[in-house]
Amino acid sequence: MYGFYGIDMSYIILTVVTLVLGLAAQGYITSTYKKWSRVPSPGGKSGAEMARNMLASAGATSVGIGRIEGTLTDNYDPRDNTLHLSEENFSGGSVASIAVACHEAGHAIQTAQGYAPIRFRTALVPVVSFSQQFWSLLFLGGILLNVMGLIYAAIALFAFSVLFSLVTLPVEIDASRRAVAYISQYGSGIDQQGAKSVLTAAALTYVAAALTSILQLLYLLAQVNGRRRD
Repeated sequence: MYGFYGIDMSYIILTVVTLVLGLAAQGYITSTYKKWSRVPSPGGKSGAEMARNMLASAGATSVGIGRIEGTLTDNYDPRDNTLHLSEENFSGGSVASIAVACHEAGHAIQTAQGYAPIRFRTALVPVVSFSQQFWSLLFLGGILLNVMGLIYAAIALFAFSVLFSLVTLPVEIDASRRAVAYISQYGSGIDQQGAKSVLTAAALTYVAAALTSILQLLYLLAQVNGRRRD
């Protein structure tokens, strides 16, 4: 679909849609996190303490917990078997801090228990890392040289990123489910609805990423079909 001066309007629409999706999801998680970071948990425990207790309850006592710089940079790294929590979520005792810390503990428990989707996602990491570096170069080369084989190879590589985004969804949802279940049972009066709100907002960022990847893949496939018809 082309507009004035041969501008590819479908690409512009795709760019706008993906930008809006990303900004909306990021804005929602930021505002939700700020809201519940001002609400202290009645138990007085920090995010790190709650995460440690959750890990212990699942028998994942070998998992380490450390600090990482930034805000909402929290993650579980299976390579060093460590929860890396931002300072606010490591030391803080707000509903938001505990929700995020327990969510990351959920990922560590998934790994310890051999949860199939996270094993599959971990196996995809090196493939996706490779594909993200080279798919765009192959695609551009295929267009410039008019070699459909390169274009198909590029799309195949990009498809791994889409698959990774889709596999990430059940992994994140399950980690949040584990976190909420633990908080509801051992949270000593922690606002469960607040914890769910924080984790739901976080999940929407992954939904937005998956939708963006799917839209990009559909756009690439449409471009290929257009070239085949020319």
